Amino acid sequence: MLLEGKRVLVTGVLNDASIAFSVARIAQEQGAEVVLSSFGRVMSLTQRTVRKLPTEPTIVQLDASSAEDLDALAERVGGRLDGVVHAIGFAPESCLGGGFLDAPWEDVAIAMQVSAYSLKALAVAALPLMVEGGAVVGLDFDNQHHAWPVYDWMGVAKAAFESTARYLARELGPHSIRVNLVSAGPLRTLAARSIPGFEHFETVWADRAPLGWDIRDTEPAARAVVALLSDWFPATTGEMLHVDGGYHAIGA
Repeated sequence: MLLEGKRVLVTGVLNDASIAFSVARIAQEQGAEVVLSSFGRVMSLTQRTVRKLPTEPTIVQLDASSAEDLDALAERVGGRLDGVVHAIGFAPESCLGGGFLDAPWEDVAIAMQVSAYSLKALAVAALPLMVEGGAVVGLDFDNQHHAWPVYDWMGVAKAAFESTARYLARELGPHSIRVNLVSAGPLRTLAARSIPGFEHFETVWADRAPLGWDIRDTEPAARAVVALLSDWFPATTGEMLHVDGGYHAIGA
């Protein structure tokens, strides 16, 4: 089993349609002890969802925008960590759906903090527990070379997220900790359904991805995350792994 004996913190499990849920399930099936984080009003969603996992995991309180929660994370999780999965993202309504020119800085700042800066904040909070050879893996939607319709300031935040991952890879490499991203194609998760016009992504992906694309199947992306958490990529860091049916490689 890929994660036999490992202990992994997974953020962002809201319901069983999320990539994070599939990561938690597959990680458990591959031998890992999984700890989840949740917070506030969504804690009840996470608590209901974990009953569908093979083993019901511990859930710790973590609001990634709360300095208090981040400072307390190591104590709350305890023990050691072999891996951390960042599946956190949020942007206020003004930042999505075609309002790029109108979104105020106050809302953009929230999107940047929660969706980009939180990768660094989470990694630093977990660092006291991380073992040599550990891995941080973030879930992404590739914004290196594109300006997507309706994604607006979340796209800008994701570009910052990708840059943050590269800088983290540089900083954590001396600790023998890898930092990588999995860029999935559009999936019909709870977060995606909150983006006005997201159906446009679904249509074009089905038409252009060489391998095709199932907007409801989170397992391919989750398997990639688990692989990057494992010992099978010991010399890979600062990388973005596309799990999108090959869409990123096709020009037209």
